[in-house]
Amino acid sequence: MIALIAAVAENNVIGAKNDLPWHIPEDLARFKKLTTGKTVLMGRNTFQSVMKRLGKPLPNRTSVVLTRDPNEKFPDGVLAYTSLEAALRDFKEKDLYIIGGGEIYAQTIAHADKLYITHVERSVEGDVYFPKFRMEDWSLTEEEKHDGYRFATYERKNQNPRL
Repeated sequence: MIALIAAVAENNVIGAKNDLPWHIPEDLARFKKLTTGKTVLMGRNTFQSVMKRLGKPLPNRTSVVLTRDPNEKFPDGVLAYTSLEAALRDFKEKDLYIIGGGEIYAQTIAHADKLYITHVERSVEGDVYFPKFRMEDWSLTEEEKHDGYRFATYERKNQNPRL
């Protein structure tokens, strides 16, 4: 299974200056619950944001980072790939959670089986966006409403094969 997990504002903003443009503790707790013990795939900027926030890679997860620089150094245990196709192929037997950023979401949404979206019910300033997608390709399977945001899980109506 490939799942994209993101918090998305009404105007599709997901990031601002390499950080989240909001602080929703329940969203962070949901993210942790969904991804702990799993493999998370992210772009280099998202990885740098995690390092800035935590000072280390996400704990209790296998971190896979896409980078254009094959010589870039990462902490021990972090797996670096220069090819999305190679990463998807190497992890095809595992659940893979795509955690950002915008470019990585855009490249992987066609391969996704599930979307875990926190809909932030306001527009915010930002410089990174979640890709537009055809809602009719997805079924809402779970929804949990909160004040100012809601958790939603979508499953693809027609499953796509992996690369």
